[in-house]
Parts: sequence; structure tokens; C-alpha cells
Amino acid sequence: MAEKSKGPDFTQGIASSDLAPGAMLRGTVGEVAVILVRSEAGLRAFSAKCTHLGAMLDTGLLAGGEIRCPWHHARFSADTGEAVAAPALAPLSCYLVEEREGRITVGAQTDAARPRPAPSAPDRILILGTGAAGFACAHELAKRGAGRHVTLIGEEEDAPYDRTFCSKQYLAGKEERTGVAFKETAFLTESGVTLRSGASVEAIDPLDRTIRLTGGEVLAFDALVIATGAAPQRPDTPGFDRANVHVLRSLADADAIIAEAREGKRALVVGASFIGLEAAASLRGRGVEVDVVAPGEIPMRKVLGEEVGRMVRGLHEENGVRFHQGKVRSFDGSAAVLEDGTRLPADFLVLGLGVSPSVDLAREAGLELAAREQGGGILVDARLETSYPGIFAAGDVANLRRPTGDGRQRIEHWVHAERQGQHVARVLSGEGERFEDVPFFWSAHYGTSLRYVGHADAIAQAEMDGSAEQRDFALRIRDETGGEALVTSKRDKAALETEAEWER
Repeated sequence: MAEKSKGPDFTQGIASSDLAPGAMLRGTVGEVAVILVRSEAGLRAFSAKCTHLGAMLDTGLLAGGEIRCPWHHARFSADTGEAVAAPALAPLSCYLVEEREGRITVGAQTDAARPRPAPSAPDRILILGTGAAGFACAHELAKRGAGRHVTLIGEEEDAPYDRTFCSKQYLAGKEERTGVAFKETAFLTESGVTLRSGASVEAIDPLDRTIRLTGGEVLAFDALVIATGAAPQRPDTPGFDRANVHVLRSLADADAIIAEAREGKRALVVGASFIGLEAAASLRGRGVEVDVVAPGEIPMRKVLGEEVGRMVRGLHEENGVRFHQGKVRSFDGSAAVLEDGTRLPADFLVLGLGVSPSVDLAREAGLELAAREQGGGILVDARLETSYPGIFAAGDVANLRRPTGDGRQRIEHWVHAERQGQHVARVLSGEGERFEDVPFFWSAHYGTSLRYVGHADAIAQAEMDGSAEQRDFALRIRDETGGEALVTSKRDKAALETEAEWER
């Protein structure tokens, strides 16, 4: 199918003056969307769509020698088109480009293979966890020619997949199950990575440099990456152990909720977290009646502030979601009873009450852990190395020092986890130093997307530019320890510019 695109036909050429230094311009080559980029590296031409989810890159930002995606902040080298920062993992296609006598012309796509560097990583690298951090780490090592050194181990039987689809596209019925899997898995196996799905790790021996799998198999390592993620919290509330009470973390969890979500059914979402509300939106898209129970009147007020929190609640109420303030006291399988005695009928429950880092293996191995008031998780240094040399932690399980403000932090964001995994791969290849990426995540609700750059705890100061009521704004927030964040809606360029500014 022909791709629809705006802009000039680059094969016919454009005036050189149409592309200023530091600018991007979208046009076509044949029927394919292509961008021209003039950066410090010179004049280049690439495919125009982000290889993550297809955003047009010319609406993003050119900064620091990188092309930055407006949707989910993936980054590509403005010199080679390589994907240099998640969530995009595949490179952009390159096109021949020529500038002569005041005109720029783009030719055919170049198919020259990008040479892989000689591997310099340890011989035996074990990665525990096939989620965001673990998969990205294995992928980056494979790109660097070290795939045959890597064994990627995951408990789930499913091949590695994009967990963000579980509460969004897949749960909403906008993506088939097969579309959830990472397309780049084939690249890993072709590069020599050993993938062990459905394998459970029983113990880590940091002194003998081995792990033991369930069943007794022992694997030795020269470097170990713990990317075990986090597990959903399930309180001991009476009835929460019933078969029709679900958490939402894995593809299997999403499968179970979809099986429940027949039209005419009624769901109760417990907790107005990002996951809880994304699940509510997805279930409404399937025609399910949805109630949400949470302690506060305004969802996510601590994270987003009162104005944006009210906007999010309004979005859901406009789409038929009913909110109830309080906590669930019990669930008998067909109705939940709140603390004030209110009885809410429900065919099934979805718990969105947060997660806890999966640290049991690390604790039993004697690795140093962060205190609860520090956010929990495994303590790591600036390179993401734990208290044992050669053992690293990345993703939801890693607790590191904050790049801005005081103290430590454990970030539960998909993109941040991927970038931590990529950083560990660079460290293992002898290139990585300090991990200083600015945290970023996005959340989608009925066609309205929020971008969140940075990290702030309880809000101490807030400065609004625009209108939350109009759903067009940039909210800059600060906490009492110096942490900063920017929350935006319909201000994608502002989010990218602020991220780049904070990196500098």
C-alpha cells in the first residue's frame, strides 16, 4: 500500500536554501516518506517514520546529533540513522543524497550492511528477565557483535514482548496477540543470543559466579544482569484471591482480563494508577461497564497535580467510567463492599495498586538493597553495577542516585528500563560510564496522550502553561528535594526540548 505523505518529491530535487542548518524536511522518494536532515554530521536522508510505532520524525526534534521522536522519545543518529536510544531498536533506512549547484536530490535507498564492531564484552553474560531492560540489554550487545556471549533467561513461556501493549493496544482490542511480540527477537537469535523462555532461576551465587535454575541446572557467568522487574501488589483483602480478581503486568494477565471482558460485563478497577486507568479506558473500548475505586477524589494528584488529575478524571467520566472514593473492604465474587458500606456489583476486578521490585534472588545472594524509604530495589552505582563487581541491575528493580535533586530513586518506566539495559550493555562493552538519562513515560486515555519528562515526588511547586481544561498544556513541577518534571498534552516539541535541556 502506498504511504501517504506531504512534502516535495525529493527525486526531483529541492533548493538547498529550503533546508536550513539544524533543520529537517519531509518529502517523498517514490511513494515512501523520507526526511532530509542537515546536522553537524552533514546532509543525510532517512526513512521518515520512527521504527518504534511509526511517528513522523520531522515533527520531532534535531538535537545533540540525534533525531528525536515526538511520541515516545526514541532517538536516532543524525549521521547513520542507527537507533541509539529506546524505545526504537531498529535503524532508519538510509537514502543516497546529493547537493550540487544549489539543489538537493535524493536517490535510491542504500542497502549497505552496517558493520558490527568486534565484540569486547565478557565471554559469558547471563541476563535474568526478558522484559524492557533485559531485552534491550541483549539487543544492544547483539548490535555490538557480542550476541553469542549472551544468554537471555525469562520465566514466561511467551517470547519477549512489549509490556506496554498489555494495558493499551492489546487490552483495548487494537492489536492482535501476535503483534505484541518484539519484532527484533529474530535479530537476537540470528546474532547468536541464546533465549531461554520458561526458565526460572532459583539462586544466584555471586562468589562462584553461577546461577541455578529450577530443576538443578547450573550456569556460570562472567557478568550477570538482573532485570527481574517488579510484581503487582495484591493486598490480603478478603476475596482478592478469587479467580476473577486480576492484576495487569504480563501478557497472560491481559489474556485473562480479555477473557472476562465480554460486552455487558461489569468491571471494578481498584486503584486510580496509570495502569488502573489505562485498563479502565481499554475495557470501556470493549464495551465493558467500569467503576473505579480509589482513596482520593482526584486521580494521580500527587504525580500530576490537581488540574491535570481532574482533567484525567473528566476524560474517563466523559467515556462512562464511574469513580468512587474509598477502599474495598471485601469482594464476594459478584460485588465489592467499600469501607462506607457501599456495594458495587462487579463481574471481575482489576487491581491497579502499584508494584514491588522483585528482589528475592538479590536478597538471598547477599546483594545490597535499598531501604523502603529510598524506594526499595537493588542498590546500584552510576554504572548500574551492584555491590558485587560484575553483577548489574537494570529496570524496575534498580535503585540509583537521582541525577537531579537529593537522594535515590527507583523508576518504573518502560523507556527508562530499556535505556538502563542499553547502558549496561555499553558498560560491558567498555564504553559506558554514568547513566544519566532523563526519565520519560507516556500514558494514553481515549486518544489523549500525556508525556512525562523528568522525575518529581510530592509536588511542592507547579507552573502551568496552557489549559488542562482544553487538554493543551505544559505543566512544570518541582518537589522539595530539587526533582523536576514536565507533564504535557499536545506539546510534544516542548517535552523533547525540555528533555534535551535537562540532559545538557
